[in-house]
Amino acid sequence: MDTETNFAVDDIETVIKSSIGSVLTDTQYDHTKVNDQINSIISACLKGLQSLNRPYKYVTTAILMQKNGAGLVSAASKYWDADRDGLCKVLWENQTTHCVVTVFGCCLDVAAGDESESGGGAGAGSCAHSSFNSM
Repeated sequence: MDTETNFAVDDIETVIKSSIGSVLTDTQYDHTKVNDQINSIISACLKGLQSLNRPYKYVTTAILMQKNGAGLVSAASKYWDADRDGLCKVLWENQTTHCVVTVFGCCLDVAAGDESESGGGAGAGSCAHSSFNSM
């Protein structure tokens, strides 16, 4: 698979971790700041993802929650080209805060998938589920 069209989990994870760190390092949970913090994390992620110059559309979600012993379960289901599309999730925490950021990436380079006649290229979808228990 061409490095220009693959979903580079390592690069995306680095972008997410940097975005979270730039906003939440050395902070304590404060419910009055959560909306601004979430918006800053997502904005930083999208800017970082854009700078990767990959042929992808990205969807970024973030959960920011006070660390108080409550549980959190999240799940995602997707129907996409499993060879080129992907997701990356990062769990981050400090003494007072849990943060979960997920990036979904859908490849726009349809021509790259036309090389395969086996049905695994563009337009061939696969259904997958992922979930995680956190906190």
